[in-house]
Amino acid sequence: MTGFWTLFMKELLRFIKVSVQTVAAPVLTSILYLLIFGQVLEGRVQVFDGVRYSAFLVPGLVMMTVLQNAFANSSSSLMQSKMTGNIVFILLAPVSYAEFFWAYVAASVVRGIAVGAGVLLFTAWFVDLRLVAPLWTLAFALLGAGLLGALGVLAGIVSEKIDQLAAFQNFVILPLTMLSGVFYSIHSLPPFWRELSHANPFFYMIDGFRYGFFGAADVAPGVSLAIVALAFAVVAGVCLALLKSGYKLRT
Repeated sequence: MTGFWTLFMKELLRFIKVSVQTVAAPVLTSILYLLIFGQVLEGRVQVFDGVRYSAFLVPGLVMMTVLQNAFANSSSSLMQSKMTGNIVFILLAPVSYAEFFWAYVAASVVRGIAVGAGVLLFTAWFVDLRLVAPLWTLAFALLGAGLLGALGVLAGIVSEKIDQLAAFQNFVILPLTMLSGVFYSIHSLPPFWRELSHANPFFYMIDGFRYGFFGAADVAPGVSLAIVALAFAVVAGVCLALLKSGYKLRT
C-alpha cells in the first residue's frame, strides 16, 4: 500500500496548496446560486410538503459541487501530468495500475466532500435544514464523488489536449449535472423530459442525496444507490483496463 498512500498524499497536497481556487471558489459559486435562485423562486415553487424552495435547493447545490469538484480533481491532475511530462515518474515507480486508480479516486472523493461540506456549512446560515437519514446522505456523497473521480480519471486518460478535457467537462459533465434535478423536481417536467431524466445517472445521485435530508425522493433511494453503484463499477472497470494497457499514457 506504500505506492497508494504516496500517490494519494501527492494528490491531496496538490489541491490543498491551491485551496483558494479548489475549495473557496466553488463554495462561493454555490452560495451565489442559492442567493439568486432562492430569492427569485422562494414562495413560487414548492416541491415537497412543508419544505421551502431554498431548503430544497441546498442539498442539490451541495451534491452538484461534490460531483463537479471530484471530476475536476482527477481529470485536471492527470491532464497536467501528461502535458508537463511528469507522468513518467509515476509510471516508472513501483505503483500498480489499481493503486494508481484508487489513489486518484480517493483524493477526488476527499476534495469533493471537503468542498461539499464547505457549501453545506455556509448555506446553513441561510436555510433551516433537517437531516432525516444521514447514512443515505453519506452513502450517496461518497459513491457519487467516487463515480465522478473515476470519470475524471477516464477523461484524463483519453484526452490528449486541454481543449479535449474542457469539451468533456462542458458538454458532458456540466449538462448532466445541471439537468439532474438540482434546481427542480423531475415531476414538474413534461412526460417526455421526465422519462429522459431517468437515463441520467446524475439524477439518481442528486435525488438520493436529497432523500437523506427530507426523507422524500422521486425514486426509491435503494434503487438510486444501486444504479449509481453499477455506473461506478462500469467506469472503474474501463479505467482499470485502460491503465493496465497503458493506453495514451506510455506512448
